Amino acid sequence: MAHKSHLRPDSAHTGAIDFQTINRAALGALPALLMRWLPDGKKQGHEWVSRNPKRGDRKPGSFSVNLNTGRWADFAEANARGGDPISLAAYLADITQYEAARELAKMLGLKGGVE
Repeated sequence: MAHKSHLRPDSAHTGAIDFQTINRAALGALPALLMRWLPDGKKQGHEWVSRNPKRGDRKPGSFSVNLNTGRWADFAEANARGGDPISLAAYLADITQYEAARELAKMLGLKGGVE
């Protein structure tokens, strides 16, 4: 059972999401997720480097995701950064982190991540 501190209810939604469990599972599947979300990217060391699909990037370089930690950033956009796979999924799909967590939990076959 998840610890209460990891369950965050969203006032606009019912239920609680175990963000930590979902992020941990997504981090384990991150290379496959990134190939799906950012198919033009490539692995460079511990980073996945890609064009940012949300702006007119012409070549990869400024948008990267750390494959070990899940931290990501578009170094050409001050507000385009986050610390985990859920925030990346939310950013790329223009949805809330709550919605992104639910979608990731479904995609990864997690039942315990959503209560």
